[in-house]
Amino acid sequence: MSDLPEKQKADQIKPGLATRVEELRAALRLVLPEMLAERSGATYQMIGPGRGEFRLSLFDTPLIVTFPNLISINQNDDEMPVHIQALMMYYLHTSDGSPLGNRWASFAELPDGRVYDQAFQGYSGNELAKTFGLDVDSFRRTCEKSGGIPSGAGEAAYIFQALPHVPLLVNYWCGDEDFPSNCKLLFNAQVSHYLPTDVCAILGSMLTKKILKAKG
Repeated sequence: MSDLPEKQKADQIKPGLATRVEELRAALRLVLPEMLAERSGATYQMIGPGRGEFRLSLFDTPLIVTFPNLISINQNDDEMPVHIQALMMYYLHTSDGSPLGNRWASFAELPDGRVYDQAFQGYSGNELAKTFGLDVDSFRRTCEKSGGIPSGAGEAAYIFQALPHVPLLVNYWCGDEDFPSNCKLLFNAQVSHYLPTDVCAILGSMLTKKILKAKG
């Protein structure tokens, strides 16, 4: 599970997050699991009367979400930390099965995203641009090593599949001696049908750390 962030310390966890996770679980138990699977793109397998498992991947890490307990575990049956539990519950709860379309959107274009766009850019695209600078070839190699799929959207652009219906695009423009390099993380324009904006910010942070870790 090396591609997932380590468990956050207790003082880093947003107050009330565990309570919110339980609220989401209670709401999800009222929906047929087969419907949740259809909307989210997860696969669902019954393993007994009233029991089953959702299977999906977070980036390239396979996860299992038990039903009806709705606990997220890895393939070694280890329970995931609370921020991953929350992410998976928000995804299952928000997903409505809407078509994604082909347009990419900046974080500022997401619902209420403009208020937090500067902060998001600071810990995502700006961190990548600062790290790779003018070495666009290193950026390309690192993205491919991290599981990114080349896209024709820009000078160096890669698509990462965060969740079944949540792709992210990392778009890099190499600078020169006079102008610094620039990088932006983009979301499918329909992402709000699958995740709240603040959870999209968490995914962007996770992807940034994933790429930086792969660079070594």
